[in-house]
Amino acid sequence: MLNVGKIDEGFVLDHIEAGKAMSIYHHLGLNRLDCTVAIIKNARSGKMGRKDILKVECDIDSMDLNILAFIDHNITVNVIKDGEIIEKRALVLPQEIKEVLRCHNPRCITSIEQGLPHIFYLADEANEIYRCKYCDEKYTENDADFNRGQC
Repeated sequence: MLNVGKIDEGFVLDHIEAGKAMSIYHHLGLNRLDCTVAIIKNARSGKMGRKDILKVECDIDSMDLNILAFIDHNITVNVIKDGEIIEKRALVLPQEIKEVLRCHNPRCITSIEQGLPHIFYLADEANEIYRCKYCDEKYTENDADFNRGQC
């Protein structure tokens, strides 16, 4: 049986779709922080069949976790203090997302200027529609080219 030690201060991201933990690791910028991270891939789950889990030992207040609401609505955030879960944090859709989606409009400036960040703003919260900051191209969960959580 796999045994990953408990953390004292930080957070646990649970109910991540199997195979998505590394993408979330990068989108949260955990690779650039001085923190301890345990990534559990393909854990058995009665609810999901298989799931990933991220255990992060660092100051949660320095993290913007709302990008998770965009990436996957099912992710739960458990805040840990003194080794115990003190809060299950609710996530809200971010007003702006950077470098999570890529604009697929061939006439968009991001197709020409390779150094520009791909930035999308929340245009319609009820329908979860985001638009490219530069060309106003629309992205929703149902778009064929939509790759949630992948750059």
